[in-house]
Amino acid sequence: MSTVSIDDNHSEKKGHPKALYLLFFTEMWERFSYYGMRGILILYLTKSYFEGGLAIDEKDASLIYGFFTGFVYFTPLIGGWLADQYIGQRKAITIGGITMMLGQFTLFALNTHTGLYMGLLLLIIGNGFFKPNISTLVGRLYSDNDPRRDAAFSIFYMGINLGAFLAPLAIGYFSDGIFATRDAAGKIITYGYKYGFLISGIGMLLGQLLFNGLAQKYLKDIGRYPATKKDESEGAVEVKPVTKEDRQRHIVIFILTAFVVFFWAGFEQAGSSLSLYTDKYINRVVLGFEIPTAWFQSVNPLFIVALAPLFAVFWTSSLGKKLSTPIKMGLGMILLGIGFFFMLAAVAERGGNVEDVNIKASLVWLVMTYLLHTIGELCLSPVGLSVVTKLSHPKFASLMMGVWLLASFLANIIGGFVASVVESLGASTIFATIAGFVIGLGLIMILLNKQILKLMHGIR
Repeated sequence: MSTVSIDDNHSEKKGHPKALYLLFFTEMWERFSYYGMRGILILYLTKSYFEGGLAIDEKDASLIYGFFTGFVYFTPLIGGWLADQYIGQRKAITIGGITMMLGQFTLFALNTHTGLYMGLLLLIIGNGFFKPNISTLVGRLYSDNDPRRDAAFSIFYMGINLGAFLAPLAIGYFSDGIFATRDAAGKIITYGYKYGFLISGIGMLLGQLLFNGLAQKYLKDIGRYPATKKDESEGAVEVKPVTKEDRQRHIVIFILTAFVVFFWAGFEQAGSSLSLYTDKYINRVVLGFEIPTAWFQSVNPLFIVALAPLFAVFWTSSLGKKLSTPIKMGLGMILLGIGFFFMLAAVAERGGNVEDVNIKASLVWLVMTYLLHTIGELCLSPVGLSVVTKLSHPKFASLMMGVWLLASFLANIIGGFVASVVESLGASTIFATIAGFVIGLGLIMILLNKQILKLMHGIR
């Protein structure tokens, strides 16, 4: 397998190329935009018109949420293929960023069902161009088998989650704070959700200005042309033919993706069923202040930002190098399942008072759930991004990243259906089922470690 690298002659350097930090901040602003709107989306859908929402039934809103967050990860399959074959990664990132910005501004300007579907469609299309290609560019900064690559993706993952951490805080401040209307007692009458979409769009604009202003300086010609381009004088390189080993490595990507579907189906309950449960049944009052529900979308990325540097160091340690990708990812799934045990404790604390919103569970259970989910995510997601760039033939690098992101497409749709039946089946049944299922799959992945490694042909 052959890749174009900005650092081909320096694979043993301990530092990272400056281009990594350009991609870090570009992704940070894009994630600020996405997670900002995602943090208020389910609330915007379900609140009444008078409260600033669209008055959609919770079951239907969960399905809309699931299909939206699912298709956001389906279109990268198309965007990755177009970048590989025709337009290159950098142009795709620009097209995607501008399209997503327009989607956010549409949600701000048109607070109707028509505006909702128009805005979500633009976000789905834009993410298809953006998401697979920026991750592929990170991999292309390093030569084959560069030991820094896993650490680089952990650093890059901090950018993703720094944006995801800041966004709900900022958006919650605007939607539940300065743009909210309150009665004489201080209770919110109308939320300023549309202004949250405006701030999300501005975040996307800032990311695009940064990327397009500095890309040529730090990336040189990496990602400027499609991988199939043959004209070396224009910045491309000759790509070697696809071999039997390459095809087997691609099979591994599909195998890992199949497992990861169920990790994300459980994990993405954070934005739907966990968010609704938090809004109704978790005691959010701390020192007399009621924490806005949207702010809890910042707990996971806060843990990511705090813990990712430790994982970046650990993956390059002697012990970290001994752990193969299937083992890391299997452990991630097990930790996700354990996290749901704390939500079962929250349900148990409320006893049999299933629908009494006046009886609340402790905030500690929710925070512990997010902590375990975060550790599991760090074992699985940045590692997965890294291994996809290692296993992919350059001719199909962004397409294979699209395949990897396809797991989130299927997972979010499954997660939407799961969230839609929480009310009828009960939270304890749903949380227990998810926990048992993902723990079982994690153990299976660990057991299949040797067989998967054989298909990876020396890549761990």
